[in-house]
Amino acid sequence: QVRLAESGGGLVQAGGSLRLSCAASGRTFSVYAAGWFRQAPGKEREIVAAISWNGVNKYYTDSMKGRFIISRDNAKNTLSLQLNSLKPKDTAVYYCAAECRNLNSDYVRAARDYDCWGQGTQVTVSS
Repeated sequence: QVRLAESGGGLVQAGGSLRLSCAASGRTFSVYAAGWFRQAPGKEREIVAAISWNGVNKYYTDSMKGRFIISRDNAKNTLSLQLNSLKPKDTAVYYCAAECRNLNSDYVRAARDYDCWGQGTQVTVSS
């Protein structure tokens, strides 16, 4: 099983930026598709961005496209999410995830298809 640990969350003003990181340990992270999700209070968990196992293919939810950037460094077993032009509605707990059941997959969009999850990191954007 891959263990995932997010970091980099915090409080930022609207228009600001944050960089979230996800450190993977345990089994080899580099062979798994991965993604970032978020969950705001009272709302369902939603996908933010996803990336294929080799980092070639990426997916972004429309509302985040152009503002957020997902990347991975398989040599360092890390997944990152650059958050730019943040808005108060981006306030949520952000989770990284990996699709640990399949090897060398393209990006995966559905939360139900991910089986390795981090504990989450809080991002709060003030107006």
